[in-house]
Amino acid sequence: MKKQKVVVGMSGGVDSSVAALLLKNQGYNVVGMFMNGRCTADNDYADMRVVADKIGIPYFTVNYSKQYMDKVFAYFLEEYKKGRTPNPDVLCNREIKFGPFLKQAKQLGADYIATGHYCGILHEEGAHYLLKAADQNKDQTYFLNQLNQKQLADVLFPLSDMLKEEVRCIAEQNDLITAAKKDSTGICFIGERNFKNFLKNYLPMQKGDIIDKNGKIVGEHDGLMYYTIGQRRGLGLGGTSDSQERWFVVEKDLIQNRLIVSHGDESVLNSYALISNEVNWIPFKPAADTFNCSAKFRYRQSEQNVKVKINTDHTVRVDFETPQRAVTTGQYVVFYDEKKCLGGGVIDEVIK
Repeated sequence: MKKQKVVVGMSGGVDSSVAALLLKNQGYNVVGMFMNGRCTADNDYADMRVVADKIGIPYFTVNYSKQYMDKVFAYFLEEYKKGRTPNPDVLCNREIKFGPFLKQAKQLGADYIATGHYCGILHEEGAHYLLKAADQNKDQTYFLNQLNQKQLADVLFPLSDMLKEEVRCIAEQNDLITAAKKDSTGICFIGERNFKNFLKNYLPMQKGDIIDKNGKIVGEHDGLMYYTIGQRRGLGLGGTSDSQERWFVVEKDLIQNRLIVSHGDESVLNSYALISNEVNWIPFKPAADTFNCSAKFRYRQSEQNVKVKINTDHTVRVDFETPQRAVTTGQYVVFYDEKKCLGGGVIDEVIK
């Protein structure tokens, strides 16, 4: 019987290395695909080659820099111009890793694509459900909340039931060079670099006043795009208050180019609801227009109980059971029903 072919997205990290190894051991015909970009470090490619040779699979590279610039980075810059805080990794998954990558894999005759993401997949009665990973500390469904049914139809997630420690252990037992490699924390295709300096190359700095909630000027900001709601570090406001409590960002005044800050009572950061103008539902729009579930408003956050109302214009209002700190426009609200990720959408408005 002919082996089923799987094209694995390999990054030169331990997760994708072990994903490829597991699939090879399960009897698949595995091919590695390294997505090269203008900011990808050479040593990642070198590590990927060593791993592929070690486990005995063919590999090749593809370059999606143009697609990334057109479909992800342009949006990323537009959001920053609007004073929002985008999450390009979510868009990178939808537009690149499950876009041209998936298309190219299919052209190669792949039955499936696979990645080293920590999440699961369930195929049931023609629908494809995105499931949370066994390792709740590493679960990456948040970053995959924009995938559609076609993108989820033929994907394998070999690490769905594994803990990170197990993955590293398997890599070590099989003498993979990536076994102890540090996890990447940089933005997709941009890498780990000084983000402020990077942004200066694309968006001109527009300095302006930092004011407190009474309208008093307490400092100068470098450009509203460099700050996010709730931020404490990097404000340069040490010693400008009678209080020893740290300043934090409360709001951005785009019209007057002012950064509004406060200190002490952080309840000013709390909100009780949000609006998302367009939600990608997985696998499809819920039958009820109003329902309860849990949600996350940023990746590193525990799930919160919410009430969701789908309006007739398809906008979605999300009311929080308890007030939430520093919910930020441009980020994603992602919905969950126990093990299932129900999808998500960009946070367009925060209601205080």
